Amino acid sequence: MKYLFSALLLLSLVSLSHAQSSVPSVEVKTLEGETIDISKYIQPGKTYVISFWATWCSPCKKELDAIAEVYEEWQEEYDIELLAITIDNARALAKVKPMVMEKGWEYTIFSDPNQKLFQALNGNTVPQTYVVDAKGEIVYSHTGYVPGDEYELEDKLVMLSGK
Repeated sequence: MKYLFSALLLLSLVSLSHAQSSVPSVEVKTLEGETIDISKYIQPGKTYVISFWATWCSPCKKELDAIAEVYEEWQEEYDIELLAITIDNARALAKVKPMVMEKGWEYTIFSDPNQKLFQALNGNTVPQTYVVDAKGEIVYSHTGYVPGDEYELEDKLVMLSGK
């Protein structure tokens, strides 16, 4: 029993040591093809929602559509910026800009076609959503989307804003 407890404790510590607590220094691209280091884009004092998505992912589009309905309010209330980062491969990237324009999404859109950032953040599947607080720390992560998940996300934003 003593060995089992020790093994479980060690496994927990290893898992925690691999958990990403801040946004890593990884390059992503704008839709215009400009390369940026995401860790330098994230500015202290502001809260960010990072949503990984793909054009082929129906739950991703539903989540981003649902957030679009409240995004302007969230920007005013909680001073957030949503970074919608597509993991579409280079061939599918041509579909991203037309889809964003058709949907009318007002988000900052980046691409991560080789999934380097997605992997660095231990992403599982899309949609994958993270919240980065004003100190630059990742304080929330959520995988998947079902209608209403945006309210859980807003609860986290309310908590971070102190309102």
